[in-house]
Amino acid sequence: MSQLTKQEFERRYYYKTDLIRLCRQYHLPAQGTKAELNHYLQLYLSGVPVQTIQPARVVKKRPPLSADQIHLETKLVGSGFSFNNEARKWFANYFGVTHFSFKKEMAVIKRRAEAENDTAMTVGDLIQQLAQNGKTKVRQRNPEEQTYQWNHFVTDFCQSPESRQYHDKLKVASILWQHVKRSPESKRYTAKLVSQFSDELAPFRIR
Repeated sequence: MSQLTKQEFERRYYYKTDLIRLCRQYHLPAQGTKAELNHYLQLYLSGVPVQTIQPARVVKKRPPLSADQIHLETKLVGSGFSFNNEARKWFANYFGVTHFSFKKEMAVIKRRAEAENDTAMTVGDLIQQLAQNGKTKVRQRNPEEQTYQWNHFVTDFCQSPESRQYHDKLKVASILWQHVKRSPESKRYTAKLVSQFSDELAPFRIR
């Protein structure tokens, strides 16, 4: 594979498997989130020497904690705490619910603590930040949110007035996305895409 340029890299959409492959090809750290892998490649393609590009987070492997080992003072970093079924049980008990689902924002906060090696942050701090910041504010600070382009695209399309004329919205969104992800334009849904590719979408139009 020929050497990528920074401009070409920024124009294209990459899946995480593509980013891992590129990081390995250029001998960069190949573990982490999509945002972290993107960051390593951006640095390298901007001329930063490969030997100076270090992993954003160094996570030490510890035995996972059981639900009865977790408490508000449990450290997010270095304790063995992770978002697994045992943690799910603990949060369900703490919030007094039968089933608890982890929120994306919880992982954002934990990854930030790992990146900053914040060994003081606790489970209690995590809960407090969620309550104080709210979903929107956490997302605005989160570079990982920028990598969820397909999810945003399909959501925006399915909520648009244009989508009402089609009987298989997900398929239509997928067709449009194939064009968008290969384009140098923004990876966002716009109404003009429907008219631009109307012939291709015709089989899915409600009669």
